[in-house]
Amino acid sequence: MSKQTILGRVTQLAKANINALLDQAEDPQKMLDQLIRDYTNNISEAEQAVATTIGNLRMLEADHTEDVEAAAEWGGKALAASRKADELRAAGSAADADKFDNLAKVALGRQIQSEKEATTAEPTIAAQTEVVDKLKAGLDSMRNKLTELQGKRDELVARAKTAQAQNTMLDAVKNIDVMDPTSDLARFEEKVRREEAMALGKQELAASSLDAQFEALDDLGKSSEVEARLAALKSRKAA
Repeated sequence: MSKQTILGRVTQLAKANINALLDQAEDPQKMLDQLIRDYTNNISEAEQAVATTIGNLRMLEADHTEDVEAAAEWGGKALAASRKADELRAAGSAADADKFDNLAKVALGRQIQSEKEATTAEPTIAAQTEVVDKLKAGLDSMRNKLTELQGKRDELVARAKTAQAQNTMLDAVKNIDVMDPTSDLARFEEKVRREEAMALGKQELAASSLDAQFEALDDLGKSSEVEARLAALKSRKAA
């Protein structure tokens, strides 16, 4: 995977609009679970790729440091050879002086080569450093996004459980609503009232029957008195 592909993928995932994705989901909780799994896998893959990119950058930086140090070292050798050549030439040893001047030239050639390699690597190192910085920032955003996803999932699950509990409670209250005339409780209350009314009716009926018996007894007493007086009346007439 190239660094540009890695950067594009990390950037795309880091900028993902979770709310928009949830609005389009038929089952938000299920989609969040899947997003969390995808993000976790993508972060793991991106971390490996970014680690490789950083490793390559560090190798380039090490090579650049080595080239800079080599250039300085060859420069020092060239200077030492040149001074030795000057000393030999001053002492009258022209042939030996030329040998050291040639060594100085070789050292200078090596210095120039090392400097070129160091200079050539600098733009690449700068570009790679910028890419690595962006990748690190993208990874941080992805980790933050994962935390956001996990928080939204926990919040959604908690809200779903609360809503379910509320609906269960409301259904239970509705089923036992005493103000509902069609409820079992209201019908039972009506049955009790009818039983109470029937008992009152029986009591009233019993009372009426007892009054009638006493009235019949009074009538019977009156009739006996009349008969007694009639018999007495007839006795006086016979005398």
